[in-house]
Amino acid sequence: MRGLIGRKLGMTQVYDQDGVRIPVTVIEAGACVVVQRKTRERDGYDAIQLGFEDCRERSLTKPAAGRFRKTGASFKRRLREFRLEDGDENLKPGDAATVEIFQGVSHVDVIGMTKGRGFAGLIKRHNMGGGFMTHGGHSKRRVGSIGQCSFPARVIKGQRMPGRMGNVRRTQQNLKLVGLRPENNLLLVQGAVPGPQGGIVLVRKACKKKDKVS
Repeated sequence: MRGLIGRKLGMTQVYDQDGVRIPVTVIEAGACVVVQRKTRERDGYDAIQLGFEDCRERSLTKPAAGRFRKTGASFKRRLREFRLEDGDENLKPGDAATVEIFQGVSHVDVIGMTKGRGFAGLIKRHNMGGGFMTHGGHSKRRVGSIGQCSFPARVIKGQRMPGRMGNVRRTQQNLKLVGLRPENNLLLVQGAVPGPQGGIVLVRKACKKKDKVS
């Protein structure tokens, strides 16, 4: 199994064997339950659908609730798919997935939605310098010139402008996995991960880091 659904709990610090302080993000990953098994013959690819965060039946639509009743799994609020790996052929609906799948993994990728900051201007959104603040300057925090006059007589695509900032999907790659706490379903990841405290994240084995720890 390549990954799990989790929740960002916050940041803290731990110490390694040499006494070096390491800032880590604590992620509650699982326990997730297998809700559905996708097969190549029926769906065109091999994957499993995991559920996370218990909820009441009335919080779900009738088709979604029927899927949980069919598999016998408890009702879950979050559903995500993960591709299968070698050795996952025996997984079936109702099985549980815990942080033990990351045993021996050195790095992970964490996917989350960044904090939404609403409508923002150029200085906050794109770190621009702004115009003159003195001597009669009238473009202190404004956009300024954005295009040409006669040719091409339009604003070029991709021009940096004010707009909505944040609330986008981001992937933080190659984060070092400092520790596992299987008894509490916790992952300790070195560094910061996208999203606010309490936000839902996806934790998967790093795609670009193949080295394993002993």
